[in-house]
Amino acid sequence: MPDRSPAPSVQHLSFAWFAMVMGLCGLSLAWMRAVPHWPGALQVSMGVGVAAAVVFLLLLVATVWRGLRYPAAVGADVRHPLRQVFVAALPSSLVLIATVAVAHSGYSLWADVAWMIGSAALLLVTVGVVRRWFQPGMRADDFWAAMTPALFIPVVGHVLPALAGVTLGHPVWAAAQYGMAAVLWPVSLTLVLVRIGQVGLWPERMLASTFITIAPPSVLALSGVQLGAPEVLVHMLWGVALLFTAVSMTVFWRSIAQPFGMPFWGLSFPLAALAALSLHLAPVQGPAHGLAMAWLGWVTLLIGALLWATVRGLLQGQLLRPEPLPQP
Repeated sequence: MPDRSPAPSVQHLSFAWFAMVMGLCGLSLAWMRAVPHWPGALQVSMGVGVAAAVVFLLLLVATVWRGLRYPAAVGADVRHPLRQVFVAALPSSLVLIATVAVAHSGYSLWADVAWMIGSAALLLVTVGVVRRWFQPGMRADDFWAAMTPALFIPVVGHVLPALAGVTLGHPVWAAAQYGMAAVLWPVSLTLVLVRIGQVGLWPERMLASTFITIAPPSVLALSGVQLGAPEVLVHMLWGVALLFTAVSMTVFWRSIAQPFGMPFWGLSFPLAALAALSLHLAPVQGPAHGLAMAWLGWVTLLIGALLWATVRGLLQGQLLRPEPLPQP
């Protein structure tokens, strides 16, 4: 039978595509943490960072074109209860690109500007997400349908500015956004857990988003280091991240058993963030060092496979099609 599915089009380039940039930036920063363990990690980090910047620029141009050509599609994403939170992936990517640049080159004016724009945009997106909860006529079904681990994306976004904020000279605002994340994370986690009891687990197609639960404690710990958090708090958050990793791995094979799509990229940044935190805590020698480097190697292979599958999907016309998400 002939293929009757819609032709690939930039109209279907959702904000979730910026998860690619977040994953690549997270991998670059993780390899940067591996430099004390292996000096050659610096070149790997730089190469992955350049790839992240290229992907970000391509997606940004495509997103602007989509906004000009298909404004209704962009508006639908912004208003959709499930897709709305993915808007935060764009400013989060901008903050991460600036963070990678600072990690390799120190302060620069363009990184400072990108960091400030991304940080401010994150706040606006989060206000938009939370504002929807208080809209008149909000039905319980609509509310609970939106409570998936993707809700953590704006939360993770508010943790990110602290990674480079101190170096860029904005420790106060970085700490302020860190505080927002520290408050929003347990609230969001509670809502997601209650959702499971109210309406069940999120759809199979979004199962990979379960791994996003790893990101908040991992990045809270890494950003906390930059802000002078006590060492015991960093270790506690690492333990929480390990717990969510163990839980998420129980659905790993179910997540990747489906046809490839952009939801798969939900695996990338959280696993890379845990690798970065583990390398930060691991001594340069000993079993912990080997385990942390092995985890980083596995995450690198996984993200490489995701990148290869994305390129193949684009060339074969399997991507840039409507992603089936259930309507609440």
